[in-house]
Amino acid sequence: MTIKPLASDELLTTTRSVRKRLDLTRPVPMDLVRECLDISLQAPTGGNRQGWHWIVVTDTGLRKTIGDYYGRSLRAYYDSGTAAGQLYQDDPVRGATQRRVSDSAAYLGEHMGDVPVLVIGCIAATGGLPPGNQAGLWGSLLPAAWSYMLAARARGLGTAWTTLHLAYESEIAELLGIPADVRQGVLVPTAYYTGDTFKPAARQPLDEVLHVDRW
Repeated sequence: MTIKPLASDELLTTTRSVRKRLDLTRPVPMDLVRECLDISLQAPTGGNRQGWHWIVVTDTGLRKTIGDYYGRSLRAYYDSGTAAGQLYQDDPVRGATQRRVSDSAAYLGEHMGDVPVLVIGCIAATGGLPPGNQAGLWGSLLPAAWSYMLAARARGLGTAWTTLHLAYESEIAELLGIPADVRQGVLVPTAYYTGDTFKPAARQPLDEVLHVDRW
């Protein structure tokens, strides 16, 4: 597979959540997904436990069922009043961006089951989820999921970080035969993308979020 000649800074700043631009009609070779996941396994993990597991869903029926759960969760999210498009309405520029994000998220919610590959990142949680701050657990999965997304971007694949399926985690676990002591952390739809341009997103200036020594 030919890897796009992206410098590290470009790769890191232009790996965007791809929703409307996912090509729902073009198959994604399993070998390519495996290549991206193999790279993701080089991510750091607490205590070198490597407790991650990856469910790659390509079956049409399973994708449709997961997509139905995701769509149901998305509709509840929009009805909650906390969806992205309802934030920052007092800021014309940022509000417009939020509405675009919300619109693309709604599109993905309608088509999640049509995406050719769904990758669910999981982590072993023997004894259940720990009480209190769970950063130590999820910090052993989420960097690897991001590495997968970066590897996919370099290979012409689009992805999006999603978690709304977790409202139906137990139902999806039963559907896919995921053991009770393995918890899902992220659902990454994966497909070739349409178009060929990505650019850095508008973000808050660093000085608005940077704290040196004290808050």
